[in-house]
Amino acid sequence: MSDEALENLLAEDRTFPPPAEFAAAANLSDPSVYERARRDPEGFWAAEADTLHWFKAWDRVLDWELPFAQWFVGAETNMSYNCLDRHVNSGGGDKVAYHWEGEPGDTRTITYAQLLEDVCRCANALRELGVGTGDRVAIYMPMIPETVVTMLACARIGAPHTLVFAGFSADALADRMHDSGAKLLVTADGQNRRGQQVSLKPNADAAFASATECNYMLVVRRTGQDIAWNDEVDFWWHDVVDRQEPQCPPVRLDSEHMLYLLYTSGTTAKPKGIKHTTGGYMVGVAATHRWVFDIKDDDVYWCAADVGWVTGHSYIVYGPLCNHTTGVMYEGTPDFPDKDRWWSIVERYGVTILYCAPTAIRTFMKWGDTYPGAHDLSSLRLLGSVGEPINPEAWIWYRDVIGSGRTPVVDTWWQTETGAIMVSPLPGLTTTKPGSATYALPGIDADVVDDEGRSVPDGSGGYLVLRSPWPAMLRGIYGDDERYAETYWRRFPGMYFAGDGAKKDDDGYLWVLGRVDDVMNVSGHRISTTEVESALVSHDAVAEAAVVGRDDETTGQAIAAFVVLRAGVVGDDALLAELRDHVASVIGPIAKPKSIVFTEDLPKTRSGKIMRRLLRDISENRKLGDVTTLANADIVNEIADRASAAAPED
Repeated sequence: MSDEALENLLAEDRTFPPPAEFAAAANLSDPSVYERARRDPEGFWAAEADTLHWFKAWDRVLDWELPFAQWFVGAETNMSYNCLDRHVNSGGGDKVAYHWEGEPGDTRTITYAQLLEDVCRCANALRELGVGTGDRVAIYMPMIPETVVTMLACARIGAPHTLVFAGFSADALADRMHDSGAKLLVTADGQNRRGQQVSLKPNADAAFASATECNYMLVVRRTGQDIAWNDEVDFWWHDVVDRQEPQCPPVRLDSEHMLYLLYTSGTTAKPKGIKHTTGGYMVGVAATHRWVFDIKDDDVYWCAADVGWVTGHSYIVYGPLCNHTTGVMYEGTPDFPDKDRWWSIVERYGVTILYCAPTAIRTFMKWGDTYPGAHDLSSLRLLGSVGEPINPEAWIWYRDVIGSGRTPVVDTWWQTETGAIMVSPLPGLTTTKPGSATYALPGIDADVVDDEGRSVPDGSGGYLVLRSPWPAMLRGIYGDDERYAETYWRRFPGMYFAGDGAKKDDDGYLWVLGRVDDVMNVSGHRISTTEVESALVSHDAVAEAAVVGRDDETTGQAIAAFVVLRAGVVGDDALLAELRDHVASVIGPIAKPKSIVFTEDLPKTRSGKIMRRLLRDISENRKLGDVTTLANADIVNEIADRASAAAPED
């Protein structure tokens, strides 16, 4: 029986050094950057801050009274100014800020100068609707340019925004509006999704009705569909914003002025309002975006997340615009009108950097190589992954098929709470291993610890923690300092811990293993679902897998696997036995799944997260929970039917 916090089972020996030509031109190519940051972290971050604009310099780099931090104390700045005005003022206004493409095929090209004017008009409109510095604004919008404009307009006048993903329900929106005390709601009539026009205004109306502090609703006409309208509280964007003056001076804001709230799930029913402030967050996202993606002036960078998630905040909007980057935004799904939509976008705009989720990568694997193979992807020079651990074989497929076997791949670990990337390769410096996020970035003090908070040796697993404050870190949970301290700082005193397990391999590389809630205890062995899923996906027949632990009288928990096969592969009893033996050979007999269910898809949220909770319910024949937030709710009953018909192995 094991007494390890988390066992280290899966080995990966393939390595990929940075291509010589890439390394020679990389933004960070001197390994001494890690030691410089370790020796003087405050001086290191102050040097990064000096690359940005401050109306007033800071008195101190950091005030740290655990668990509360203040960065660049006494300084005054403005995020919108750093994203827009300073580039336009220095002659960079004609550069494209975004190539935007709607799902139906409509397009817009927006320069920095145009974006600045749009943001100023929107900021003036917000003020006309009664929004002042410090007031909160809720944003419930699809992936359209007006979403970014609203975020930057809020930042310009110092009105913290809270974005709510446009796939969320009216109740979820209402909860966030109520908790934040939002004074204004910005939304759209609808959005395009898989060729359909999906309404947003009805959910917005229902949430608005229960949000007593919210006075007005500003509505973008995106789809033109019929919607309910109340002349007393509803205002069309084109009526109010378009007639405003295109100038609006940015407000000089304290470095610790709240920039935004972003809500994330809690262990209770109440979501946590993660609070990010202006100065430190700005420094963190600008620096990490420049380092990790090796941003050059001529890059066309596409982060294919949704703006409603923290990935969109940090690496679609604030980080890229601070670095004067040309970005790509796409409104719709990857399979409309066909499964090559992403690759047509890469080809059309000459995308050089692509940053997306492993869920998307595994979906593309399932669809096969034909779709990307039909397009010229030679413009790509760097690939990134974000959102969850990436299986080694998905990493290899991404590099070989999308990157033509020549691009570095940066697998990044970070969270809503961290604000910016914490663990990632530096593409001009780091020899990568498929599936590993490699090492903490310069200035970030990450470690893996055991149950007692002691650093584990190489070759062992445990809990991923951060030992020191960092500029982009959350400043608390909105309105609940005690919950903030309890949630993140008390499990391991003096260390930040947000629930992820990890291991160090024999070379000291970090491997993130997902939520510790997803660790299975099989006959006393603490096994990560991620490692078993990676073993399954390493089989040539498998495109995607999800693994959960289910109650078992003999072993405590047994491993239940749900497997999506690659295009053209038939799932039969012979393949089932082969997969079980394959896992045993890759990891060991203890990790052999007791049951495997073949399925066409896995239950996923609209952000692409696999809902393992539902798979556990299915495995244990429990009543299924809420499925309304799923992107593919119909698949749940289909999986349940297949699971009930599948006999577990002995």
